[in-house]
Amino acid sequence: MCCNCVNRREFLGVTAALAAGAALTAPFSASAEASPEWAEDMWDPDRPFSIAGKPLRIQPVLMYRLPKRREMTSWKSWGGIRTEAAVAEEAGRIANELEGLAARAGFAIEVLPVVSVTSMEDAAKTQSISADVSIIYPATGSGEMLKAAIPERGAIIFVRHQSGPVYYWYEALSVQYLKTGKDAPESNKRVSVHDVVVDDTEEVLWRLRALYGVKNFIGARIVALGGPVGKYASTAPATSRDRFKLDIVEVSYSDLGKRIERALADARTAKRAEAWTDRYLALPGTDLETDRQFVVNAFVLYGIFKDILRECDARAFTIKDCMSTIIPMAKTTACLTLSLLNDEGFLAFCESDFVVVPAGILLGHISGKPVFMHNSTFPHNGLVTCAHCTAPRRMSAERYEPVRVLTHYESEYGAAPKVEIPKGQEVTFINPEYDTGRWVGIKGAVESNPFLEICRSQQDIRIFGDWKKLLNEVRDSHWMMVYGDYLREIGYAAPRIGVVWESISDAQGT
Repeated sequence: MCCNCVNRREFLGVTAALAAGAALTAPFSASAEASPEWAEDMWDPDRPFSIAGKPLRIQPVLMYRLPKRREMTSWKSWGGIRTEAAVAEEAGRIANELEGLAARAGFAIEVLPVVSVTSMEDAAKTQSISADVSIIYPATGSGEMLKAAIPERGAIIFVRHQSGPVYYWYEALSVQYLKTGKDAPESNKRVSVHDVVVDDTEEVLWRLRALYGVKNFIGARIVALGGPVGKYASTAPATSRDRFKLDIVEVSYSDLGKRIERALADARTAKRAEAWTDRYLALPGTDLETDRQFVVNAFVLYGIFKDILRECDARAFTIKDCMSTIIPMAKTTACLTLSLLNDEGFLAFCESDFVVVPAGILLGHISGKPVFMHNSTFPHNGLVTCAHCTAPRRMSAERYEPVRVLTHYESEYGAAPKVEIPKGQEVTFINPEYDTGRWVGIKGAVESNPFLEICRSQQDIRIFGDWKKLLNEVRDSHWMMVYGDYLREIGYAAPRIGVVWESISDAQGT
């Protein structure tokens, strides 16, 4: 149990002591109330991949004023919504569009009923609605009404040109209402030009994906085995707690040592780890090139880490002393174990480096895919090599990539995956600048999977954009990688988490 950990929220309380004995005497145990991912038969390579997160609550707001005909004067503004029937049709259109987005989003969305705003009083009432994001549909109405309908947290503004009845605010939106790069930082405008979408619901979807990532990132709970550190930035753990409100649960190695000792001596645990090893090695494209017992022990460690995550009610995990401390205890390395956790939908990183861990948590929730924390090399001729011994195999969130299970490179001990990523696979990177709050974005494509005398999983990446800009970057030794292009989502999320975002690759990867 987390009885030997330090949690700033003190959320475990008395239950920690009550559960501690059971955790030590029944390795891999699962409570009767456990959700499916905590089931007793915990490792299942066929279980659908999912990074669990809280749903994003969306409040659609339809703003309009119905015109009244007046003779011999202008009595209507631009806009195709002029009758109650048109209003009802538009509300239905909005609801259908958002339900369609929710069905194909790939992350949890809760769409609230459409709220109508026809007056300043209606607009003021929307401020008290409990939602994560408001989408304002300003068909007609005044500028003051629009300002009043936008919550303090901001909003997405959707206007129609060709996707339905044209909106007045398709024409009227301007810098009078929208923040631009020329505005002073203290500008009180709540939305920017980047929050406006015309017609295209896919443009709404990627913004929602970014906001979903923000919701599940801020205040996220992560287990730090051995405590948190900041490689090249000792203040990084404190920054993570203060800026991102991360709830870092510190678990001691003395607690882990007791768990491992009991687990390795337990016949039932050994039998289960053997069965899981058989099943893992039977996965297509799996080649074993180290001692099989190292893999068995990695599964024993997997069960222990899974128990700790369940007990601490956490979905993210990092380990400080991946080599010197864990090897004598576990009789293997943690490399394959972390890979297994990532393949299952947890966010699991080695080295406990809180310079880069926050970026990994955000990237995982935005992408909905496993994230690979790795070392980077000096860029040259448009190439950079990325390497570490803990790569996930299920980077696509679906298939398992081919793997050679080798020893951990530096120790020549244990089990570490050398994952082969398909050539041409597009990837996104976040490269944090220490703990300054400035993150650099990079996009590229895999050119090869070499086998150099470096960490086992290694890829040569062709960088998109002006790669020479990386030469002038102050780089931490760790980056985060994910399949696909998520630069625009991260850029949209960045100001909402207090991060300065700079990309050397544009959103199209040119």
